[in-house]
Amino acid sequence: MSEISCCRQEQLRYHHGEAQAAESPADFIHKMKMALKELRESERWLKLIQKTNLLTRQDALLHALDETDQLIRIFVTSIATAEARKK
Repeated sequence: MSEISCCRQEQLRYHHGEAQAAESPADFIHKMKMALKELRESERWLKLIQKTNLLTRQDALLHALDETDQLIRIFVTSIATAEARKK
């Protein structure tokens, strides 16, 4: 799980960094949506790992799922705020 998680974290950091350097509100929204897509994909992988019992430390998995859910909520709110300000 650590290799998948590490790779996903790097992709998320990349998209978030790109969003911070966005050239316009539309560019910011697009890049935040790309980061959100990565988060949702990570969540799907974590849920698959949970269903198949591939990880013996369920506490670590539950923590990762909770953190991913919180980040998804933050990114959804940020995108909604940016879209409202764009109008």
